[in-house]
Amino acid sequence: MLLAEDDRAIRHALERALTLEGYAVTAVADGVEALAQAHRTPPDVLVLDVMMPGIDGLQVCRVLRAEGDRTPILMLTALVETADRIAGLDAGADDYVLKPFDVEEVFARLRALLRRTTPVTPETAAVELPAPRTPQVTDRQVLHAAGLRMDIRARRAWRGVRELELTRTEFELLELLVRNAGTVLDHSTIYDRIWGYDFGPGSKNLAVYVGYLRRKLDEQGAPQLIHTVRGVGYVLRED
Repeated sequence: MLLAEDDRAIRHALERALTLEGYAVTAVADGVEALAQAHRTPPDVLVLDVMMPGIDGLQVCRVLRAEGDRTPILMLTALVETADRIAGLDAGADDYVLKPFDVEEVFARLRALLRRTTPVTPETAAVELPAPRTPQVTDRQVLHAAGLRMDIRARRAWRGVRELELTRTEFELLELLVRNAGTVLDHSTIYDRIWGYDFGPGSKNLAVYVGYLRRKLDEQGAPQLIHTVRGVGYVLRED
């Protein structure tokens, strides 16, 4: 793991906690060091503070994504506005934790990110998403529902003829909704399938990702596909 945090006390405390949890941690103090270390020894996962001197965490994220680096990135941020969190998703981050944070939440989010990037083996195959339930799914690797097409193997998705530019988390959220098109998925189920952990009713994480995914799906005045079922969750359907 590569950890970049300019606050010395937070960096040392988090490095110690992660090491005790079993991670091999390389900790640096700014974005310049983070980029240099990522190029020198590519990590399995990055934890980046947003506000750092010189090159901040968002810029580190943008540079790595522009280079084609798809390593999972967890952002640490004290910025609480939704627009700030969306900026992190725009930069290519996979998830975020708000400061001050509970270290157990950091552990849970890291486990979820690493699970999603662990190659499937006979031993791990049992934890894959269940087979498609809807008859609209005509192939295990190509899904069709509500005018959407998803090539799971190539990690590409289209609405009609328009290809969608999706982050890793957006793609996995859309895949879950497509596989269950017409079925209402409650918040807990979505959290468990996508993040591997239910962050509770106070978390806005899911709402942020759904809103961001809607913006990409519903461009150019297209009818909304992801519908909110108040107090329950979300469903993908054409009205």
